[in-house]
Parts: sequence; C-alpha cells; structure tokens
Amino acid sequence: MNMKFFINEKHGGNIYSFSEESGIDVRDVIDFSASINPLGPPSSVIEEISESLRLLRNYPDPEARELSRVLGEFHGISPYHIICGNGCTEMIYLTMRALHPLRILLPVPTFSEYERAWLLTLRQRGKDGKLKLLELKEEEGFVLAPDSYMEAMKGCDMAFLCNPNNPTGRMIKRDDLLEIADTARKYQCHLVVDEAFIDFCPGESVIDMVTENPFLIVLRSMTKFYALPGLRLGYGAFPYPVLHAIREVKEPWTVNTLAMKAGVRALRDEEYMKITLELIREEKNFLEQKFRELKIRYIDSDANFYLLKVRSSAEVMGYLAEKGILVRNCENFFPSGGSYIRIAVKKRKENEIIIKELAACERNCNSRNT
Repeated sequence: MNMKFFINEKHGGNIYSFSEESGIDVRDVIDFSASINPLGPPSSVIEEISESLRLLRNYPDPEARELSRVLGEFHGISPYHIICGNGCTEMIYLTMRALHPLRILLPVPTFSEYERAWLLTLRQRGKDGKLKLLELKEEEGFVLAPDSYMEAMKGCDMAFLCNPNNPTGRMIKRDDLLEIADTARKYQCHLVVDEAFIDFCPGESVIDMVTENPFLIVLRSMTKFYALPGLRLGYGAFPYPVLHAIREVKEPWTVNTLAMKAGVRALRDEEYMKITLELIREEKNFLEQKFRELKIRYIDSDANFYLLKVRSSAEVMGYLAEKGILVRNCENFFPSGGSYIRIAVKKRKENEIIIKELAACERNCNSRNT
C-alpha cells in the first residue's frame, strides 16, 4: 500500500483515491477523515431533489434568490447580504480575489485553504505579501487568546478565524468574537469568520452582526451539518461595502438547481436538526469516555470531530488503512511538529470500530517497540 497518499492528502473525504491505493472497494471504506453528519442527508432533502429533477432542463437561478431569502429568514438578516456558492471553499477564494489583501493573519493550526487562496491571489496579481502566524499551543489546549489575536491584527489587511477551528475543534465564544470584530473595524482589517462547523454549536454564530460591521465577513457551509458534500453548497454574509466587489469576481451559475432546492428544504427541517444535535452529543460522550479509558490523547472539541495525538500518524494511518478505515492526517497543520490525526464523530457502530482498532493499533505498536 502506498502510504505517500495518506500522509500528503490535503483534505479529508477522498475515498476514491484511498480505494485505488488500498485496493479496498469504495463501499467498504469507513471514512473518519471527513467530518460529515453521520445521519446522511435529511430524507426531506432526498424527496426534494427527486421532485426537482424536472428542473434540470433549465439554467439555475444565478442569484439563488429563493435560497438567499430562506437563509436571510433563518439568520435574521437581509437576503441582500448573502451570496451563495459552490461550497464554503468557493467563498474563501472569492473573498481573496475580491479584496486581494497583501498582509494576512492566520492562527495555526487551521484550515489550509486560507493560505492557499491568498498565495494564488498574490501570484495572479504579481504581488508580494506578508503572512503573519499566531501559533496555538497544545499545552494551552489550542485555545485562541482573543487579546493576543487582536494585538496580532495590527497592520494586517485581512484576518481569518475558523470557528470552531479545524482541525482542533476549539470554539471562540460569541462575545469574544464580537470584541475581535470590533477591533478589526478599528484597524480596518477585514475579519473573515469561517463558520463551516458552527451548526453544531447553536447560538454562537456572529452572522447576524455582518450588517453592523463593514469589516466582518462570515462564511458558512451546508456540507457538514446537512451531509451534502456531493452537492457542494455554501454561502457568505458580506457587509454592503464588500458585496459589490464579491459579485464583480464571481462566476455565474456556480450553484446548481438541485443544491439550491436541497438547501431550502434542509433549513426547514427542524426535526433533523434536533436529532443531529442529540446524536452528536451522545456519541461525543461515548468517544470521550473511551478515549480516557484507553489513555488516547485528545483535544476537547466543540465540533463533530476530534484531534488525536498519536505516537506516529503514519503508523496509525497505515494500520487503520489495512482495516478499511480512512482518517485525516494532520501533521502538516503544525509548524512546530507533532503527530496528529483527526477523526469524525459517526454513529455508534462505526465509533465502536474506530475505538477497537485504535486500541489494537496501540497494542501492536507497543509490542513492536519492546
């Protein structure tokens, strides 16, 4: 088995390459590398997609007006502040392309696409830039200190925060984030808050404050909570000074008709939201109990995934791969080194399997090293 792929893969969820490299049928892969709602898409969404197939003969609405209107109602903001896109990742690249910052601030570890989008924009414009990194410490639980972050924003054009953060799962409370956003306005630094996983933390979003702060941008995903990665659906809430710049660089028709219809129906499925939060809470309690029993080092998480520190990520991933289990390698997230993997929270059957195999891997590793 070629372990190079498993170590260097930039994102989770690539079950197709995993299947090709490992020889394991895609249908037999247990994917813990992508942090997607284990319930799968809401049944109401599946019904809506089926009913909407007749619309495929027409172009999708380039403005995604129905979805934007429902999103506005859902978040209590004007739909005119919302732009829908092909996943949250498109919104990251659009924001960079529209505002083309030269000096940006990133906490580390965090999602790799922020830096990649920035570097691509610099190359396209033939510019040099300055990247400022604020390293989060393992001994402090990878918790971001608002005061340190606000101090680091000085002199920056743009600052990113993933909340809850990927891959650590740590969340910044709404009050602290609003203080950071006020400071961003003071420094005239655009603060981009990526809330891809915030649906798992109800009440902590700051999307409603975009209308009050011309330097606050909030990006959201419908991939994670609603289990729609195959449809690719995300959106951003932008202050009016930024909206025009975003629309100027956005390609038309990046959101297809089925994705729009799925998004509208998902937002109205309150029962699915309730069941999801109950399931994730129960399974996180189960996993944390097992982590403690097995002395597996994990970071407290507010999201639907866990960052685990292991003896050797290559060794653990290789062992799990032979069992048909794909996890996310996280070594490249950490500038100061360390061996980490990230696993999603899934249903009890799958969670029992990953716990069993992690325990077996630890025993095998110890026996080889003695």
